[in-house]
Amino acid sequence: ASDVYKRQVLLKYIKKSLALILQDRTIEVKTERDKWKDTGNIAIELYNHNKKAPSGLSVTKANYWATILVDDYKVQSIHILPVSDLKERVKEIVRSGKGRLVMGGDFKASEIALIPIKEIFGYEPSN
Repeated sequence: ASDVYKRQVLLKYIKKSLALILQDRTIEVKTERDKWKDTGNIAIELYNHNKKAPSGLSVTKANYWATILVDDYKVQSIHILPVSDLKERVKEIVRSGKGRLVMGGDFKASEIALIPIKEIFGYEPSN
């Protein structure tokens, strides 16, 4: 089969996959603004110490988690992962020392995983 045909089949498969993700499923959408360009990290909230309760990724009931990378008010990319896969990947990345837990958010009350984009999405963001 020709490369053009293979690309068309792949595109059709990708479109169907995205339609299935969006159909009858829930998606938690988080936006990373500007800072990711300098740090190369995304921030994922896990626990709120003010409320003394898990938060963010730890408690979402969504099936999928979408991370939108924005720079200067322009969407640079959108990444959609199954929540169960994202939870496992975040744990692995933090345990391996490639990511880390920090306090941040309002009043530095949230425990946040800083995860390198390269590790979670498989590419280096361009500056």
